[in-house]
Amino acid sequence: MLNPIDPAAVIRDGGAVGHYPGQIHEGVAWWLGACLVVTARTSRLAAAHDGQLISDAFADRLCRGAINAQHYACTVRHLGKLSEDELLAHLGTFRAPGAWLSSETTGDVVTVRIRLYTAQGALLDEANGLAAIRELIAQDHVPRPVNSQAKGTIEWWHPTATDGARP
Repeated sequence: MLNPIDPAAVIRDGGAVGHYPGQIHEGVAWWLGACLVVTARTSRLAAAHDGQLISDAFADRLCRGAINAQHYACTVRHLGKLSEDELLAHLGTFRAPGAWLSSETTGDVVTVRIRLYTAQGALLDEANGLAAIRELIAQDHVPRPVNSQAKGTIEWWHPTATDGARP
């Protein structure tokens, strides 16, 4: 594993959380995106962030990981800056799993949080996918594309009120 992490310490609380740099890095977002696609067995995913530059960078990597997950050819709807509630409303109409990324700076410490959701809007926990994702990462079995035709795409989406988000 390039740039290893402590999966038990980082992959928790519905996704991943850690200090950046140090406990967490952008590669973790890639791994989470790919692993979420494979464990959810989905060809669609939505991602949004809180608008912070670090969150945006992590969201970009999560989307790139998701489109490179085995044979799923996942279409990722990158929603840009949205609140977590707006993402959850969007998941209700999009009917696909999702991820919300945020970061908070306190003094010199930046904490990055990646929250993963099922297609029904439930936060991942040990029983509905988080344990499987942690295991894939811990064993360095992060999914990779099987061929170039299996690569998905990223849609830059601007939600409207009919999508379940702000106009």
